[in-house]
Amino acid sequence: MILRKAPAGFPPAGLSLLGRGTTADAALARQRAMFAFLCFVWGTTWLAMKVGVASVPPGFFAGTRWAVAGVVLLCWRWARGQRISVPAWAWPRLLIVSVLMIATNQVIQLYGLRYVPAGLATVISSALTPVSLIGFSAIAGQERFTRRQGVALVLGALGTVMLFGQKAFEGRLDWIELAGALGVIIGCLSYSLGSVLARPLMRTLAPGEVAALTNCIGGFLLLAGSLAFEPGSGAAAAGQWGWPAFLAWLYLLLPGSLGASLIYFFLVRDWGAGRTGSYAFVSPVVGVILAVLLFGEGIDAGEVVGMTLMLGSAALVLRR
Repeated sequence: MILRKAPAGFPPAGLSLLGRGTTADAALARQRAMFAFLCFVWGTTWLAMKVGVASVPPGFFAGTRWAVAGVVLLCWRWARGQRISVPAWAWPRLLIVSVLMIATNQVIQLYGLRYVPAGLATVISSALTPVSLIGFSAIAGQERFTRRQGVALVLGALGTVMLFGQKAFEGRLDWIELAGALGVIIGCLSYSLGSVLARPLMRTLAPGEVAALTNCIGGFLLLAGSLAFEPGSGAAAAGQWGWPAFLAWLYLLLPGSLGASLIYFFLVRDWGAGRTGSYAFVSPVVGVILAVLLFGEGIDAGEVVGMTLMLGSAALVLRR
């Protein structure tokens, strides 16, 4: 047997494998930290949206937030010397993704949120988001539906009902509340479909580029539509919203649109839409825990079981 000397500067095989494994572990740890941030931020945005649309027309409120977020991301990329270069074939898909994820999702969902309790909206979003993301991903051939995902979805949906169901469905829903719930459902499905359609774009474009362009296109479409057709948008343009609505908008812009949404695109590229969508089982738990810690709200045994089931569901989906 002839032993060949490795070329100069080429690491030994064991060291190479060790380095590759260490790099992979560091990348996974970074992704999990990003996922935790995503869950925390999006676990607190329902209240901010509810506060904002109580005094500002939903289309104008969302349009200004996403348009500003898109412009800020584009300027940030320009300042770093990263120019925007979109191939001709990508523009139609980029437009569709912007309409689905920003324009359609936001205006329908926020109008729905005006007429349904935040608890009911959380139930719908938490149960439907992972199911629709995995379903659309499987239809598009991006992911293969597994038995483990099926078990996770059942556990997560059961936990959602145990956590929010009794409070959300107390009383009799009238037709306005039902219409609002339908709006939340349509908005959730629209966002999920847009997420799945966005993933192929990131084979060519950077996630930050897709996020910037999507926010910009969707935000300005929303803003233009609001100013043209939405009652009260002209008065809202004067900026007399009141400090609660303004603070809610600022929170949704900074950690929400500029932080969590950018992270979402990175994770969709690296993990796929179905796995990333497990945030919907974690975010409501974050909201409940914060309500207990900050506002002294009570929690019963059934809710603890519900949160445990939802977190277990997310853990199943997130396993390597």
